[in-house]
Order: sequence, then C-alpha cells, then structure tokens
Amino acid sequence: MSILEFVQWLEQTGVGVLVRESLWVFPILVSIHILGLTVSVGTLVWFDLRLLGVGIRHCSVSRLYRRLMPWILASFFVMIVSGGMLFTGFATLAYENVYFRIKVAALVVAAINMLIYHLVTGRRIAPWDETRVLPLPARMAGLVSIIAWTVVILTGRMMAYTMYGIDS
Repeated sequence: MSILEFVQWLEQTGVGVLVRESLWVFPILVSIHILGLTVSVGTLVWFDLRLLGVGIRHCSVSRLYRRLMPWILASFFVMIVSGGMLFTGFATLAYENVYFRIKVAALVVAAINMLIYHLVTGRRIAPWDETRVLPLPARMAGLVSIIAWTVVILTGRMMAYTMYGIDS
C-alpha cells in the first residue's frame, strides 16, 4: 500500500468522515489544537529562552524544567491527538500540500532536537544551575527548538489558507 493509498483510506475511516462532515467537530478540534499548541509551545519557549540565557535567569534550569515539563507534556498530548484527528479528516489534501510537508519536516527536526537534548545534552543539567552562560549544546538545543516550532506554526497557518479555502 502506497502512502497516497493509506491517506485515502485514512480519510474514509469513521474519524475522518466525522471530522470532515460534522458541523461542529472540525472547528472544535481546531480550537483544541490551537489551545494545545499555545500551551505546549508557549511553555517550551520559556524553557528554550532560559537555555539561551535570554530570560528567567532567576530560576535554575533544572527547577524551571521540573516546573514546566508536566504542562509541556500534557499539552503536547492534546496537540498531537487533536492534530492527528484533523489530519485524518483531510489526509489526502495534507499529503498533497507543500506546507504540510515542510511542517512534518520541521516536526521531525524538533523531535530529533528533543531526543538529543533528553538523551545527551540534558543529562548534564545539574552543573548548569551554577553557571551564568550555559554550554553551547544547551543553547543550540534552545535555538533549534524555537526555529523548528516557529516553522511548524507558520506552515500550519499556511496549510489553513491553502487547504481549506480560507482567504487571508
């Protein structure tokens, strides 16, 4: 089965039909997705800015991480589920959309950056609480995260304008 055949099948599932044909499901899912995005990326950017040394310097990196991570994870879950459901309703249009492809690439970059941070860079977080300037890998993780999520958000908006016939 090709990717195109898979996305065509996905659209015909019960969830796909419901998202596409219900009067209320699509706008409710979009609202939930945007709220999840706002909380998840918004709180993640706080942490990324701390890694860059730009903000929240009064709070140690490890303490800020412990405080924000539950919010980030819970809202990412909401964002992923709602986004997946939205994709299911319009999988073929998304598959054919250049902005969707760029968004997926940026999500992959964000995921790889997150994995490297959690498996390698972030394992050395304790000494960072005592230093004013964080190590280059930590700062790069913050920068890559901000850039990747900016691309995800911008391409997501462009998808709305090009896939659903919404005029700007």
